[in-house]
Amino acid sequence: MQFGLSEEQEMIVSTVRSFVENEIYPHEELVERTGEVPQEIADEIKRKTIELGFYACNFPESVGCAGLNHLEFALVERELGRGSMALNHFFSRPQNILMACQGDQVERYLMPAVRGEKMDALAMTEPGAGSDVRGMKCSAVRDGGDWVVNGTKHFISGAEHADFIIVFIATGEDQTPKGPKKRITAFLVDRGTPGFTIRDGYKSVSHRGYKNMVLEFDDCRLPDAQVLGEVDGGFEVMNTWLYATRITVAAMCVGRARRAFDYALDYAATREQFGQKIGKFQGVSFQIADMITEIDAADLLTLAAADRLDKGLPANREIASAKLFASEMLARVTDAAIQVHGGMGLMDDYPLERFWRDARVERIWDGTSEIQRHIISRDLLRALGA
Repeated sequence: MQFGLSEEQEMIVSTVRSFVENEIYPHEELVERTGEVPQEIADEIKRKTIELGFYACNFPESVGCAGLNHLEFALVERELGRGSMALNHFFSRPQNILMACQGDQVERYLMPAVRGEKMDALAMTEPGAGSDVRGMKCSAVRDGGDWVVNGTKHFISGAEHADFIIVFIATGEDQTPKGPKKRITAFLVDRGTPGFTIRDGYKSVSHRGYKNMVLEFDDCRLPDAQVLGEVDGGFEVMNTWLYATRITVAAMCVGRARRAFDYALDYAATREQFGQKIGKFQGVSFQIADMITEIDAADLLTLAAADRLDKGLPANREIASAKLFASEMLARVTDAAIQVHGGMGLMDDYPLERFWRDARVERIWDGTSEIQRHIISRDLLRALGA
């Protein structure tokens, strides 16, 4: 692995960082206070992202996009991680799974999504099926040439803005020695489809303005044309195209941690107590040292996992390690940054208490820390026949 970035990669970092500082930071306080992103701000961010050439930058040049590789895309996500997720949502990165579109789906969903004409969202989680994806109860049953869907999805990010949702639904069940095993199919579901409702979800302490929504299906009829990939092939589609989403979480955690660290470092260098800068006290300086060490370690884990994907190497364990370490690192760093600031760290004069709250969800979504530990340990033990 090359540990230095190329000139082009450095340009990607500086461009996205400048964008976040100039186009995202100024609106964060408003979004934090109201829990909403005004439409005119959302449209402006989207327009400027398209002008920069970064809209749908995670898609290949064959569909008219930037075609960034996994490492370069991780760099983009790392810089976006410094800013509000509610606002960064409009620096849009559609789901790569749309590359599985076939036939008419290409012009109905894929191309409008990468051109910024339509927005997508992804729906997998249910009230009774989080980490246990195969436990989903939202089901589709054949009826003539259609599928009739009933059930509920929740914790669906971005659905309030989406023109269509990529929904994973149970379409059957196989009997196995370990018991029943659900067959899963991915469907493309348009907003406004009869029997399909999108409503407000739960209020979260993390990432205000980046809402989670509830999707409800009540005898919703979907034709075969809405199947993404193959019937009962949802896990194949998922594993092919959603493999690297945990790198995104890890990268964003690194970016957010660096922003929190910058506040702590500056405060330690300027705040005085007992006649000297507090950074001269080991109780503070050692925290600074630990913070940057953990941030750099998470950064290297994340970029190394992305680099393995670019080289076509197995990376399941490395991706899980990056997501696990980076998300737990962010919790420690934001907590330490508040400690360095003392009581002021919990006041809304600084964004640190927001970073601290936002950090909590990173250990849960896109696979909990426990799931990541399961993936890592299974990968190591299976090689020894255990």
